[in-house]
Amino acid sequence: MAFAEKMVLAVFSMLIVLWMTRSITDDIPGWGALFKGRAGDGTVSVMMATLLFIIPNKKQKGEKLMDWNECKKLPWNIILLLGAGFAIADGVRSSGLADVLSETLGFLEEVPYLAIAPAVCIISGTITEFTSNNATTTLLVPLLIQIAKTMGVHPLLLMVPGAIGAQFAFLLPTGTPSNIVGFTTGHIEITDMIKVGLPLKIAGIAILSLLMPTLGAYVLGTNGKVP
Repeated sequence: MAFAEKMVLAVFSMLIVLWMTRSITDDIPGWGALFKGRAGDGTVSVMMATLLFIIPNKKQKGEKLMDWNECKKLPWNIILLLGAGFAIADGVRSSGLADVLSETLGFLEEVPYLAIAPAVCIISGTITEFTSNNATTTLLVPLLIQIAKTMGVHPLLLMVPGAIGAQFAFLLPTGTPSNIVGFTTGHIEITDMIKVGLPLKIAGIAILSLLMPTLGAYVLGTNGKVP
């Protein structure tokens, strides 16, 4: 490995360590406590990225590990499109829309047992097309837990279809990073994604709806005692 490669590896390793140690446990708060919660994962990312523009690469005099000419070659369309999904999810939480959504999902309390899995799966599968699948899962799962407690059913009966349904992100680029990578090549249009993705989504929801009250009840014990 050349000096530049070793330094990039060192910076990346430092980034991972700082991410993992910012907040550890309640008893061991981590280094983030020094900044009273003002420093987040994004703060660390920007700081480590800045180091790449400062550390020399020792190939040619004055050259750094990263400069603007190289930075311009990064796939910014992918980065911005992926970031938009997380931004939308954060906006949903901070604006109070998540609370409104929670109230809207209250109709699940009246849904028959066999219809719970397809209903939750359709809802999460729809939302995930407009935000990233990870953000959708982070947003929905806590709401589904509260709804399950209100309904008096096993939480996994709602959580599993909600989490898996959020992965059925086949129709739009913002659904998941792999969609973005394919879309930004220029060889795949949104209409192509919809034509192929819609049957996949329907099949996935149908299979999950069949497995949850049958195999899911046996493996996960969702028809047993509520924890």
